[in-house]
Order: sequence, then structure tokens, then C-alpha cells
Amino acid sequence: QSLVLVSRLPYVNLFQSLLQLIAPEYFDKLEPCLEAVCNEIDQWPPPVPGQTLNLPVMGVVIQVRIPSRVDKPGSSPVKQFNQENLLPAPLVLPSIHELDLFRCFQPVLIHIQMLWELMLLGEPMVVMAPSPTVSSEMVLALTSCLAPLRYCCDYRPYFTIHDSEFKEYTTRTQAPPNIVVGVTNPFFIKTLQHWPHILRVGELRMSGDLPKQVKVKKPAKLKTLDTKPGIYTSYKTFLHKDKTLIKRLLKGIQRKRPSEVQSALLRRHLLELTQSFIIPLEHYIASLMPLQRAITPWKNPPQIRPFRQEDFMKTLEHAGPQLTCVLKGDWLGLYRRFFKSANFDGWYRQRHKEMTQKLEALHLEAICEANIVAWMKDKSEVEIVDLVLKLREKLVRARCQHLPVKEETLQRVGLYIETIISSLPEDLQAVLHHH
Repeated sequence: QSLVLVSRLPYVNLFQSLLQLIAPEYFDKLEPCLEAVCNEIDQWPPPVPGQTLNLPVMGVVIQVRIPSRVDKPGSSPVKQFNQENLLPAPLVLPSIHELDLFRCFQPVLIHIQMLWELMLLGEPMVVMAPSPTVSSEMVLALTSCLAPLRYCCDYRPYFTIHDSEFKEYTTRTQAPPNIVVGVTNPFFIKTLQHWPHILRVGELRMSGDLPKQVKVKKPAKLKTLDTKPGIYTSYKTFLHKDKTLIKRLLKGIQRKRPSEVQSALLRRHLLELTQSFIIPLEHYIASLMPLQRAITPWKNPPQIRPFRQEDFMKTLEHAGPQLTCVLKGDWLGLYRRFFKSANFDGWYRQRHKEMTQKLEALHLEAICEANIVAWMKDKSEVEIVDLVLKLREKLVRARCQHLPVKEETLQRVGLYIETIISSLPEDLQAVLHHH
């Protein structure tokens, strides 16, 4: 029998802890137990970003903090919450959605740099693990190691031969899709041999000691079903390894540092690496935004200038990742490969959308500052009606897309529209009000 929890929220850590509480009881007492649990969960407050919630279930109180967009990345949420005389003492989860990164990456710590690059470039990868739990944890750990950059490719934490895409992934006539797949069936060693990067891991142990580090081997070594743990790939990293990180983590093991502290170290390292990579891109894309003085009320807002890869590459000499990162290597080569990936595409689309919305907002502000009566003096009715329709459309868009505009600005634009309409002949006023 299985107990399955279905949710649209990515709170992996919370749901894992929840299932560990519920499942043993459920298998013992069946339906009535589940009914009681569902009743309790129905009473839980909604997850509001930035709030700390106490979630009672089966005589335990799980205490979690819902992450918020304004949280500083890399800041540890393990601050002691206010204990409101909770009986029994709550089970405090250090994070609702983050895995124990250190435990997941233990066997591959010395290759963390390579794995980060493979994720950044959205390379196709198979994780072969002894159990669905290990497979899922490893895939989720890999896809989360790019934060704050969003991983925009597909990933399947646990994939089986019954999956509808099985045929597509195992065919050798086309290149594998850009996806990270977690599997447990040894049969996949044969059928996915042509994939460029295969990570084979054993059982994940508790983080007390550093297990033997897996080796990087050529894909051709993937012949037998009893393949040894290792990373099977011919990939050459663009950047050199970071020896200081490994030394710090090893020292942590010797000093019996708690796993969440080790995880926080690892997460901070990956965060700094991603930020070093992304900051030059952020600087460059910000320079493509039109100047504020180019935004005039009665013309459409100016366009964001196009992203030219070569222009960006030229900026790296004096504003590249070398300013914030000690790692040496071929950063330029890494950017060139990154431009071909879905992660770049996703990042660029998101930034472009945010900048377009900012332009719209600035345009609305400019309209509010303008003297509308003076503008209307020498305009025909057609032009005035056209302006009303355009302003209305802008107002609707600003509200639908939650543009970063002050409420008073929107109200002023609304008043403008009314003022303009009232200056028109009555038949036109009626038509516009009807619309």
C-alpha cells in the first residue's frame, strides 16, 4: 500500500515530515485515522508569505515559516520563533521547501562545480539511485542549486518505464531532451546509455562522515548493470574546482557541525557562485532600459533595446564575474554555452517582462504629470476619443497585471478619463460611457 500526498505547493520538506508522521498510523488504523488528519489539516491557516505558522496534526505541532519573495537569499530562516506556550513543544522545521543539501551532495561534493555547470547549462542528465527517495532528493537538490536563478528545464524526480515519455527518452535517433531524470530501475543503464551525463549514487547516509567520493568516468564504462557509483560523462568544466569549500566542509565533519549548518555553507557557496555569474547579466540588461526622460505622456513608451550577446561579452572585461568570484576558468565559454540554454531564455523573458511593466508604470506616472487640458486644445474629436480608449486600456492592463504603480496614480488617470469625456459632445459621451 502507498499513502500519497498531492499538492500544488512545492513544500517538499514539510510534506515529507508530514507523511512520516501520518503514514505509520494510517497503515495501522486506516481510514478513520486519515479522516481525523484531513479534518486537522482543513483547520490550518492559509500559507501567507513571510508568516510563521503552527500546524497541529496528530498530537504534534509542526512549526514552519512560509518563505517570501523579499527574503534575502542565503539568509538562514532558522531563527528561534516566538514560542507561544505551545504544548507539546513544536517540531520546528528549518525550512519548508529546502532539502538537506549537504546530505544529498555528500558523495559528489568534490564535483559540485561540475554539477552546478551542468544544471546552469540545462544539460540532459540521468540520476540512477537505489530508491525513489534518493532519486527524488538528488534531482530536487540538483535543480535547486541554481538559486536565485530559476531552473527552467524539465525535471522528473522519479521516472519509471511505465511513463508515457519512456519511448521518447530511450530512442537513440535524436538527442536526449534537456531534462533531469531520476530513476531506480537498473534496466535504464542499458536504455539510457546514450545520454551524455549519468550520475550513479548509492544510499544517502546521515551526514556524520564523508562517504567515498564518486569518480568521474568516461560514458563508455557504462557497460554492465552493476555499474559502480560515479559520474559518467565526457564534460570538461569551464571553471576550476573550489578547494577551499571542500576543506571547510571536511573540517565541519571533523568538528561534528550540524547538518543544517553544513547545508547552509554549501547553499551560500552555490548562491555566491550563481550571483557572480548573473550580476554581470543583470547590469547589462539594466543598461538596455530607455532613459526616464525619453518617456513622454502622449507617445507610446520607448522600446527596451535588444540584448546583443557580443556587446554583453565586451562588458565582462571590466565588470565580469572575476570582481566577485575567486574561481578562475573560462567564464566567457560558460556564458556562450549558457546563451543556448532554456535557463537563459527563461531568465531573459522574465526580466524583459518586468522591465516592460516598469516602463508601463513610468508612462502612467508621466501621463499624470501632464497638462491634459492644454493638450486637448487643438485636437480633433477622433484624436480625443482615441486617447480615452488608449488610457482606458492602460488602466485595465495596470490593474490586471498588478503593475508597480501607486493607487493614487491609477485614480488620477481614471479622473483624467472622466474629465476628457465630459468635454466631448453628449452623443459621444453616451457612446463612451456605454463602452
